[in-house]
Amino acid sequence: MSISISNESPVGADLSLLFTRHTADMHADTPPESIYMMDATELAVPQVHFFVAREAGVPLAMGAFKILSGAQGEIKSMHVLLEARGRGLSKAMLAHVEAQARAVGINRLNLETGIQPTFVAARALYEKAGYAVCGPFEGYENDPNSLFMTKELL
Repeated sequence: MSISISNESPVGADLSLLFTRHTADMHADTPPESIYMMDATELAVPQVHFFVAREAGVPLAMGAFKILSGAQGEIKSMHVLLEARGRGLSKAMLAHVEAQARAVGINRLNLETGIQPTFVAARALYEKAGYAVCGPFEGYENDPNSLFMTKELL
């Protein structure tokens, strides 16, 4: 089967499993004060572009970016269902998010991820894609449970 990635509303009726699993992962080993995820309604705003990867109509992954000031953006809500992992969906979603960010004029993408074991694979994905560790960016302060990364989009 082929995977399609498209721009969708984060409050879609069939996305609850993605958000439930994403929320559970965020809370698995991160202190509550260090969780910066946005829920579906917070993502449903004009400055956020939200995407869903589907196979045969079934949502398997999500990703988003939020437009920040100065032609910068922030990656938000990257998640692939556990049973769909190992198929390259994270890499495909990241490439899609980057391409869509470029298309709207963003020249730098930033992200915040955790330092906990839950986020090892995410950090490896971002490093492999060319993201480098940086300091806190727009709206963040230093947090000992967070790792900030950035990439210039060429």
